[in-house]
Amino acid sequence: MEDAPRPGRGWRRAAGLLLVGSILGVSSMASMIAVPFIALSVILGARRLGALVVTGLAMVVALAGWSGDAIWHLERGWAVLLAGWFVALTLRWPAVGFFSRALAAVLGTFAIVVVFFEAQPGNWAYVDWLVTQRIMSGADATVSAMAGMARLFGDPEAQLSGRLVTGAYQAAEQQGRAFPALLGLSSLAALGVAWWGYVRLALGNDKGIGPLRDFRFNDHLVWLFIGALVVLGLGSGEGAERAGINVVVFMGGLYALRGVAVVVFLSGGLSLMGFILVLFGVFLLPPLLFLGAMVIGLGDTWLDLRSRVEALVANKKGRGG
Repeated sequence: MEDAPRPGRGWRRAAGLLLVGSILGVSSMASMIAVPFIALSVILGARRLGALVVTGLAMVVALAGWSGDAIWHLERGWAVLLAGWFVALTLRWPAVGFFSRALAAVLGTFAIVVVFFEAQPGNWAYVDWLVTQRIMSGADATVSAMAGMARLFGDPEAQLSGRLVTGAYQAAEQQGRAFPALLGLSSLAALGVAWWGYVRLALGNDKGIGPLRDFRFNDHLVWLFIGALVVLGLGSGEGAERAGINVVVFMGGLYALRGVAVVVFLSGGLSLMGFILVLFGVFLLPPLLFLGAMVIGLGDTWLDLRSRVEALVANKKGRGG
């Protein structure tokens, strides 16, 4: 989301990103926010009292749960790479908008991880297994919670339907296959929260992330999306298919958000509650809404709907109508 002056509303955008990251997250949002915030404060500087206090709290969050658990170290390792890329890109191109730097940081982090796993392929199988086990454990907890709620508010002997249980585990399985894409999307959201927090506390303004209605990105990225669809269509083997699925999910999420931005622009704005309802609608309700938003976002790549509307309005004003 490119920087734009909308004083006093930045916290809503940060809250929305936090919500999105929490919904999508297959990793710790807390560490992915805390580590980049610490890196920004230490390298770019943070002399205001509020920024220093939050930096201290972020250190506590980043180190929370210190253990020999492999997932803990993997999460912090990813967050450190992500923070390093983002800070380096910010130092090199400080005038470039937030989203461009954040997307480049996520892609750069993925590039390092891919090279590492290509050099040691056995480690990828282990990481994949760890993440899948964690996601399936979460599915177990979700099914148990739903069963508890059913017994609490209904028949104490009630059992969840087999279809509901099967659906929960199928969704967890699909989440496991697409976890790199979901990790990438939640990383973008976490960087947005960290950057907004740093700019707000260290620099004293709300210009870290711009309004949703202005969200867009490089149109040439559509070829990455199309290329992934071609790979899936050709059926080039398990590894290529997995990569294609993740690229489609990642870019599909970005295009769905771009589609929501177009709708918000055309509707003239969105309240905080409306924004939350849209998010829940896109990510939690039937896939039709998500696909609809994605189609609008893809269409905006070629049609540039917002610029057309702005030009039309300007023409009408110029003619006195």
